[in-house]
Order: sequence, then C-alpha cells, then structure tokens
Amino acid sequence: MSRRYLHVNVNASTPGSHPAAWRSPDANRFGSFDIEHFKQVALVAERGLLNAVFLPDQVSLSQDPSSGPGWGLLDPVVTVAHLSAVTEHIGFIATQTTSYTHPYNIARTFATLDHVTRGRIGLNLVTTMADAAARNFGEKTLPSPSERYARAAEFAEVLIALWDSWEDDALIGDVETGVFADKNRIHAINHSGQYFSVSGPLQVPRSPQGRPLLVQAGGSEQGRDLAARYAEAVFSATQYLSEAQAYYRDLKIRASGYGRDLDSLIILPGVVLFIGGTEEEARRRKRELDELDGDRGLERLAARLGVSVGDLDLDKPLPVDLIDYSFRGSHQSVGFADALRSVALDRTRTVRQILEQGGGLGHRTLIGSPEQIAADFEEWFVSGAADGFNIMVDIAPTGLSAFVDHVVPILQRRGLYRNEYEGRTLREHFGAARPKSAFEGYSQRIEAAAS
Repeated sequence: MSRRYLHVNVNASTPGSHPAAWRSPDANRFGSFDIEHFKQVALVAERGLLNAVFLPDQVSLSQDPSSGPGWGLLDPVVTVAHLSAVTEHIGFIATQTTSYTHPYNIARTFATLDHVTRGRIGLNLVTTMADAAARNFGEKTLPSPSERYARAAEFAEVLIALWDSWEDDALIGDVETGVFADKNRIHAINHSGQYFSVSGPLQVPRSPQGRPLLVQAGGSEQGRDLAARYAEAVFSATQYLSEAQAYYRDLKIRASGYGRDLDSLIILPGVVLFIGGTEEEARRRKRELDELDGDRGLERLAARLGVSVGDLDLDKPLPVDLIDYSFRGSHQSVGFADALRSVALDRTRTVRQILEQGGGLGHRTLIGSPEQIAADFEEWFVSGAADGFNIMVDIAPTGLSAFVDHVVPILQRRGLYRNEYEGRTLREHFGAARPKSAFEGYSQRIEAAAS
C-alpha cells in the first residue's frame, strides 16, 4: 500500500484571497484578467509539488466590480489550455455549471483537455447559485435546488457514459489491414432521461486518465449526496475541527452506501492562508490588507448576517438574536452559510476577533508561522477531518511562494507530503485509480452470446 500524503490544490482565480489583495503593491491588480498571473501561480504550485491549480467559475459577474475583481472572470477552459502548455506535472481542475451547459459539450471539451495535457485534468461540477446567472441564459430566476441537483446527477451520468463510450483498445491504427478503429468497441450510450437525450458515442477516444477526475463541492443534503455518488474529490467549507470530522465521516458513509471504497473519495476543506516568519509577522501582513479594505469587512459581515453595521459591537460577540438565518437560502451556498452560522454561534469570540481571523464569510482562515500552519494541517489530516486542503493565499503568488518554500519542507520532514511527483496524471497525484470503461468487454460478451 502506498504512503498516504496530503493532497493540496491552490485556488488561482484572483490576485489574492483577501478582498483588498488587488490593492497591495505585491499584487498584480489586474491579475484576474492577466494570463501571466495564472502562469506564475501555476509554476510556483508545480515547484511546490501541489496536486492541482483550481479555477472556480460563475457564469455571471459575482460582485459589484467597483469594489474589486471578484472571481471566475476568465474562461477556465481557455486558461487551463494555456497553463498546461507551460507546465509539465501539475494538474488543473476547471469548473463548469451543470445548469447552463450540456453534458455532450463538456464531455468532449474535457476529454480533449485530458488528451492535450496527457492526463492532468479534473472537472469541478457546480449547479450555480446566482440568479444573475439565470438571467444570462434567458431565465428570470434559478430552478429550485432539487431540480438543479436532479439535473446535475443526470449530467454526471451522461458525462461518465460518454467518456466510457470508447473502450481502451478501440483504437487499432493497423496500417497493414487499414483498420483504424474497432467499431465494435465504440458504443452508443442511448441515454434518454428527464433532462437530456444523448445517443453518443463521443467523438473523442478514451482519454489518458480514462475519465477526467470528477470534483464537486457538497454542503447541502443534496450536494453531499451528489458528491458521495459521483465525485472523486470534494471541496468543503468547515470552520472547526469537530465539524470537519463530522462532515468527513458523513461523506465517507454516504459513499460506501453507493458501493464505493471509502478511500475513493478525497475530502479537501478550503483554507485561507496568511503566512509570516512568525505569527506576529503573519498577523501584520493581514492587518495591512485589512487597513486597505477599510470598513468593508465589517459591512460584508453585517450584510451576510442580515443585520445593520450599527448592530455589531466590535468588542462583543455577534448578536445571535438579531441574525437573519435566511442567509441559508435556497440559492446560496449551504456550506458557506453553515460555516458562517458556526462562527455566529461561537460566543468565545468578539466581532473584532472574528474580523481579525478572517470574518467568517467562507473558508477557515489560518494566520501564523510555517510551523503553525504545518501543525494545523497535520492535526486535521491525522484526525479524520481532511485528506488535504484547497488552499487560498492572501496575495498571489507571494503567499503561495511562502507556503511552497517554508511550509512544504516542514510537511515533507514529517512524512506528510511527497518529495517528488510519482506519476504524470492528476489521478496519480491523488492516488485515484484509473477507472475501467463501463463498456469494457461488452463486445466480447455480445460475440460470445451470438456464437
């Protein structure tokens, strides 16, 4: 059995995870639109032996552009195609919506990317949570969560069938006989469902990984079930160790209910990193960005909680009785909403302390020295809370360089992190098996039945 190592991806969509990162002299203020920014991040990540560069996406403008760049601005597929040409080993996970795309197009595009990159591609499926996205596709509002997730499940079924529609040995290329491909090993999928009707087969032969790695972020009941059924890696948003352990157990149990091996599902909580030579240096780094941000952090926290800024006393805990828990609404990220609720119910921290620690608006924030970051990663890893992490750095690529140059060596010395890439594909980086085609042996069985 191979040694279990931490799996680490980096989110590369913006100049940094802090909302004011674009204003820092260390950042490329227009990095969200500049391929050089993504190239620098990818090259640093590869030097650090990370599994993948992750590109989130949303098919609408994610925020008021006057306040910052937001995320998901450049098309992730086009971006990945460029980055794969300037790297050798690192994988790429690109996001696509199941609500506003078609599985045939996505199957073809990602099979093509997997061929182009020699097997370094993952696909993150999202159902989309912004009504603005619906209006970009001729709808007034999003479909209900149940409808979006039902469509997503069927979407995943069609994707997998299309990727499997060519058996591994379908390509012959026999110049003597003139047989290019064995048509008996290329299969129509003949899918007819509630949302899609797809005959197949795919135009593209089976890719180097068999199928691109499927990734999903599951926070709601429906999201968790979808992830447990189809995903091979899952992004999560948890603030506290005990919650992360509960989430980890729940996803693994759900996966086993679908007949999957418990190790076949890799769980990766998101974490925002502020790294300094000492904890005080790291906190100073964050304070400088907070000062650039002004009162926006407090305003964002109040808005997410459904209270006014005047209701928040910096030196008292959050006013639990005033919080509007409808922020856990039908078109919001349930994972982020639950993480925010955990912060709101924590009476041990004042509003000021919550803001100092990241504001509780999404992923957990770690502020500290390389030794402190490494110790935290190890605790979550060995205690059944995470198989690795999807990291976001305060400013990119300098914050990522700090992780690569100072945290990674500590993790390596502790035997928790690879010392070199041991394979070429993204699946190999994750220790995920290359799946067999669902049609494998089908033609032989047909031939045997007919004889």
